[in-house]
Parts: sequence; structure tokens; C-alpha cells
Amino acid sequence: WYRGHRLRRKSKKGIFPACYIHLKEATVEGSGQKETVIPTELPLVQEVTTTLREWATIWRDLYVGDKREMFNSVRDMIYDLIEWRSQILSGTLPQDELTELKQRVTSKIDYGNKYLDLDLVVRDNDGNILDPELTSTVSLFRAHEAASKQIEDRIQEEKSQKQNIDLTRQAKFASTPSFALFVTLKNVVCKIGEDAEVLMSLYDPVDSKFISENYLVKWSSSGLVKDIDQLHNLRAVFTDLGSEDLKREKISFVCQIVRVGRMELRDNNTKKLTSGLRRPFGVAVMDVTDIITGKMDDEDKQHFIPFQPLALDDAIRHKQLNISRFSPRVAGENDFLQTVINKVITAKEVNHKGQGLWVTLKLLPGDIHQIRKDFPHLVDRSTAVARKMGFPEIIMPGDVRNDIYLTLVQGDFDKGSKTTPKNVEVTMSVYDEDGKKLENVIFPGAGDDGINEYKSVIYYQVKQPRWFETIKVAIPIEDVNRSHLRFTFRHRSSQDSKDKSEKIFALSFVKLMRYDGTTLRDGEHDLIVYKAEAKKLEDSSLYLNLPATKLEMEEKGYSSTGKSTQNLGNCTISKDSFQISTLVCSTKLTQNVDLLGLLKWRSNTSLLQQNLRQLMKVEGGEVVKFLQDTLDALFNIMMENSDSDTFDTLVFDALVFIIGLIADRKFQHFNPVLETYIRKHFSATLAYTKLTKVLKNYVDNAEKLTEQLLKAMKALEYIFKFIVRSRVLFNQLYENKGEADFMESLRNLFTSFNDMMNSNSENTGMVKGAALKYVPTIVNDVKLVFDPKELSKLFTEFILKVPLGRLVKQKLDCLIDIVHSDLFTHHDCREILLPLMTDQLKFHLEKREEPKACCQLLSDILEVLYRKDVV
Repeated sequence: WYRGHRLRRKSKKGIFPACYIHLKEATVEGSGQKETVIPTELPLVQEVTTTLREWATIWRDLYVGDKREMFNSVRDMIYDLIEWRSQILSGTLPQDELTELKQRVTSKIDYGNKYLDLDLVVRDNDGNILDPELTSTVSLFRAHEAASKQIEDRIQEEKSQKQNIDLTRQAKFASTPSFALFVTLKNVVCKIGEDAEVLMSLYDPVDSKFISENYLVKWSSSGLVKDIDQLHNLRAVFTDLGSEDLKREKISFVCQIVRVGRMELRDNNTKKLTSGLRRPFGVAVMDVTDIITGKMDDEDKQHFIPFQPLALDDAIRHKQLNISRFSPRVAGENDFLQTVINKVITAKEVNHKGQGLWVTLKLLPGDIHQIRKDFPHLVDRSTAVARKMGFPEIIMPGDVRNDIYLTLVQGDFDKGSKTTPKNVEVTMSVYDEDGKKLENVIFPGAGDDGINEYKSVIYYQVKQPRWFETIKVAIPIEDVNRSHLRFTFRHRSSQDSKDKSEKIFALSFVKLMRYDGTTLRDGEHDLIVYKAEAKKLEDSSLYLNLPATKLEMEEKGYSSTGKSTQNLGNCTISKDSFQISTLVCSTKLTQNVDLLGLLKWRSNTSLLQQNLRQLMKVEGGEVVKFLQDTLDALFNIMMENSDSDTFDTLVFDALVFIIGLIADRKFQHFNPVLETYIRKHFSATLAYTKLTKVLKNYVDNAEKLTEQLLKAMKALEYIFKFIVRSRVLFNQLYENKGEADFMESLRNLFTSFNDMMNSNSENTGMVKGAALKYVPTIVNDVKLVFDPKELSKLFTEFILKVPLGRLVKQKLDCLIDIVHSDLFTHHDCREILLPLMTDQLKFHLEKREEPKACCQLLSDILEVLYRKDVV
């Protein structure tokens, strides 16, 4: 037995049977009347417990008062909280789910309290209740405002037809620029009878093009995955999807099955037959638009994707690929996998006879690093990562990539001496200029290792095969300029004896680097097909000097018309044709001549001015990929011309252009890269004098150079980070040499700012506003190399120079920014700044100017002064 009292009526004491009592860890403070018991569980669990007790009493009253609708709503909320409380207590939730659940619990409690007209609870960002003893009045008020707004939004959500899950989910996806589709392959139910390759990728049916790399699973003839270690663990994540993918009208998840074995399945005499041929077998397609746009989200649901085989019918066995008589509508004779994909997408139904794939799908927010951190139970090191073909919308720093996507598009091959068209197989490999093959650089799909050569699918007796097979070529950066892709063509026979005697009949190639040092252009390339002669095949020096594409041939002045075959050097051009298309995704190779010109500026200094001007026209994505290299080049130009100021203004403008780029939403993730560059890689010790000089010149000539100065103002924070870092490095090297000159140059710069603020010129209004907005951003950096007290005085003069009655809001915002800077936390600086601020406040409040900004400034000052760490 236990002796005690009930929580609701402490005066009534009594004894309770031990079997009814649950013991909890707790700490007891005080004794007698002042005794308080604090359970040692999570504060949130405690809060849920007290909330439930409070709501239970009200719930009973609602029942008694017959308020049915409210009674039901409160019941649902109570059940939710009880369920969530037990989940938190169980301690089995992964960290990401626990954080999300806590968020849901607090918003449910706040919503319930508002619904029942109870007191509003004010919380910090982590959902813990704020302690009024430790929080300033202003902070409490602001937290109160934020909480009320949040609850109002929540009520709107509840009203808009109970879709709260959707809205929170949308908010989560809106806050991240990229996301990924997580796919688990559960099973392939399909009678193949031979080994097969299952290739899965995302596809845009409107543009008829693949969006992502393939995820490749090798399936064995026994009906299980080939690598038995992967059994029940076939997971892939299709990363780098962005907002433009959400806007696509449709997205399909496409699976192509390629059988690896004999030419025709029905031939039984396997000993005499050629094996190891890649033959098309069929496709399965599922529309995943709803999953990607978030209309559907059920990660446990297994989706069945019906399989459309390309079966060969007895009656027309020798025609290439045909579907059985039951569904002639979907795939006709001589259809290629890509064509069948498009037909299956438009078909109403697929006659699958129970064959297909079983998959689960889930959309995850974040890029691959974020996903690995947030969803470790889904995405681990064994999960295949299939990237988007092309860069994501936001290129993350440190995302080093050097991928060349190559698509075998189509060909046209003459049957030669044969009576029927050839069964053409294309073999692709990568060689260097000495004719040495590069190993393991070709990747047919994510989840598979690199291979030395790739063999295409073979279409049976087709004069114009259309493959549309995409593979990734990943070559070490130092080898790219020496490498070329070599394609060889061979007729494959279904009889092994005949097949052995078939030689390679033609060859094509393409270099990865162009003559001007830029990378092979993206897009289609019409390659020249050279007739193959055995001895010349091995010797790459024989063909590497010849034109690789029809375009190049025209550029070099050969005529591409005329006789059916032409001799070039020692090689004969065949009548056959072959097209590929390429897409380069590289953070190290550029297709932009102007950028390359700047990065290699030393090789031709006479073009330097032109190169610096051209940089401003280069597409932003190219520049940020080469951020460090570009900045290095700019500062090297500046340092190596330290005696003259020929290039200073151009380098300064280029720097402003780059900083401006990074302020753009698309590239804002490069902010940390710029910061890291300044901290770790930047080494131009003399840059500070040149940068200060150009900036001062712009400020002095504000009327003439308004546009340049405006851009420079927006980049002011980072220009000063460079100036300060440069000065710090100089000090480390030369022990404070030139200190007085440096201080003087900064004073003069501030004087120029003050003169500009004081001028009455009409067209400098914009620039003055910009100065008020951006000058506070430099304070924290400048105080590292400049006396903070003097800086406060300079700043005071700057504010006092603002013309009366103009730019009042901007001036007050500028003061607010200074309150939040490190200067204001220093006692000595505050002695200079506070009188300025109180005078300004008094002046504007008496004139009733901008009351909102005045209140903001006053409350921010009080807020900072309340802090314990500010003395």
C-alpha cells in the first residue's frame, strides 16, 4: 500500500493499493507546504501531461453542457496527444522524426488552448516554454506576437479542410531548394528465362527525355537479384530534383528491361548460339507526378508497375519486336524501347498478365548530404545515388563533379553484302591520345561499378536503330584533355560460329576537349563513321587528326557530299551515319571561352582587359562552379600588377560582379564558400590598398559613377571582408608596418562617405539610401583592424551628415543594424553611440516621423541592454 493524496484534492489523504500506482523518477524541492515534485522526464512530456489534465476537466463540462461539436474536437485532440506522448516516451523514434513530432505536439497544444480560450503559451524556437523571469519584456511581447500569428495560421489550416499534413509538408519542401525521390525495388515479377538488366530512371513524357541517370539492378535468370547480398536491400535515391521539376506537367518513373543472352529466346539449341547479347525485352512505366508534387505520400504503399513485354509472335517472328495479338495497340513491329515508353504512357491500359515491378516511393527534402543526415534509416552508404542529368538548380559548394553523360541516339547502317539489314552492336570505350584504354570510367547506371567498355542493345535486322541509351563517363580531371570516346560497330550473328568470324566493320570517335581548351559542347553530334581496317583500329594516331563530326569536317573545308565513300588520310569514310548527344556536368571543366580566357590569363596578357570585361557576361552558374579559381585569378592579376593601377578598377568591378552573383537566391549557398575562401585561401596581402583606393574613387565621384557605386554598395560587406583579411595577413607578415597609412585611408574613405551624404545632388538619392543600408554590414569586420571607439565616432559623424527630413526610415534602420552589431556591446563604444541614438529618437518621435521604426530602435536598444553578457 501507499499513503498519499489525489492530485485534484490535496487535502484528502488516504492509502492506495500498490498495484494501482505507477512510480516515476522525480526530484523533490522544498518540504511541507512548499514541497514541489518535478518529474525528471522531458519538459515537453510534462507539459503534455498537465495540458491533458486541464483539458480533461473542460472536456467533462462540454459533455455535461451537451456541446457536441466542441466535445468531439477536444476528444480528437486529447487522443492525438496521448498517442504522441507515448511515442515520445518510448524513446524509439529516430532524431528527425522526434523533432518533427515535438513540433506537432507543441502546435497542437497551442491550437487547443486557443480553441478553448485558455492562456497562450509562449515558447522559444525549440518549443520550450519561455521563463518570464529570464526573458526581457520586449522579447516576451515579440514571442507573444509570433505565437499568436502562428496559431492564427494554424486555424486557417484546420479550416481549409483538415489538410494540415499537406501544408506542413509543403512548407518543409518550400524551405529546401532541392529534394529527392527515394525508391525501393521490392520485386520483379517477370518471366524472362535469362539474366537481365533492370534500368530505372525518371522521364519527362512531354519532352520525351530522361531526367535522371539510370539506377541499374542486375536480375538473374532464377528470378532473384544477381548479387545476393542486395536481396531485400534494393534502394536508390534520385537526387537533385528542384522547383523546375515540380513545375513539369508530368514525370514518369520508367523501367527498361534488357535481357542478356541469346538473340532469340525461342531457339533452344543453346550450345551453338551466341550468348551475352543485350536484347530489348520490355518496359514498365508509372506516372509519379502526384508523388513528386506531394499530392500522394504513403511510403509503405507498394506500387505495382505493369510490364509491357516486347514479345515475338510466331506469325511474324522475323520482324523485330512485336507484341502478341492481344494488344497490338501498344507496341508494334520494329519498335524501340524509347518508342514503347511513349506508347505505354499514352495507352489506356497494359495487357501485363500479372507481370511487373513492385516498388515503394517517397519524396525526401534536401540534397544528398542533408538526406543522409535526416533519414539515416532510409539512405545509407549502400543506397545507390542516381543524380539528375545536369546540375541541380542550386549548386552546392564542395559538390565536385566531372560527369559526361553520353547518349547513343541513332544510326543508319547499310546492309552491305547481306540480304537483310545488320544486327548492329555499338561498343563504346574511352582511350587517351596514345591509344591506351582508360579503365573503369564508364558507368551504365547508379548502383553498378565502372566498366571498361559499354555494349549497346542489339535490334534484330534493323537498318536504322534508335537506341537512346544514356551512360555516364567519369574521367579523372587531369586525363580529360587527352581522352576521346571511341565507338566501334559490329554485326552480331545469332549462331556462335558465324558470330566469331564477324569483324568490326566501322569506327567513330569524338574528343572530349575542343581545340580552344573548352569542353565538348552539349547537344547532338553527327559523327563521321570511318570504315574499319584491322591494323588501323589499334593505332589511334591514325584517326585522331581526322575530323570526328560532320560539323568539324565542314569547318576544316572537306566537302561532305560527292562520292559515297571518301578517303581522308588513310581512312575511308563510310556511307553509314551515327549520332550521339552529350551533356557535361563538371565543376572543373568549362564550355565558356570567356571564363577560360580569364582562368588562363597568363597565357595571353594582351587580352586581359577584354577578358575581365567579358567575365561580367558569363552565366552565373559557370562562375560559381569556378568560384575559387576565378577569385584566385582576379587577385593574382591585381598582385602581379602591383606597381600600376591599370587593371584595378576592372578587377574591382569583377569582384563586385561575383559578390553580387552570390547574393542571388540561386547561388546563396555559396556564401559559406566565399567566407571560407576569404578565411583560408585568400592571400593577396596588398589587395587592401587597391580595393580601398577604387572604392574611395567611386564614392568621390558618386554623381558620375552612380551605377557602379550602387553595385559596389551592395557588395560592400564582402569587399571589406577582403580588405580586412588582406590587412590582417599583411600585419602577420610585416608586423604592423604601414599601420598609420591604413588608418588614414579608412578615415579618408569615411570622410568621402560623409561628403557624399552631405551633398545636395539629386541623382545620388539611391546611393545614399544604399550607403545607410550597407555601411553597418562592415562594422564587425573593420573593428578587427581599427580602433572601435574611433569607428563609433566616424559612424556618428556619418549619421549626422544625413540631410534633415530625408531618408529618415533608412537612417533609423541603419541605427537598428548598429544596435545589433558588436560595437554596441562594447561599453566604451556605447558611450559614444547611445547619446546619438537617443537624440535621434527624441527628435523623430517629437516630429512624429516613422513611429514604427522608432519603436523598433528603442525596443532593440532595451533588448541589448537587458542582456547579461552586455556590461
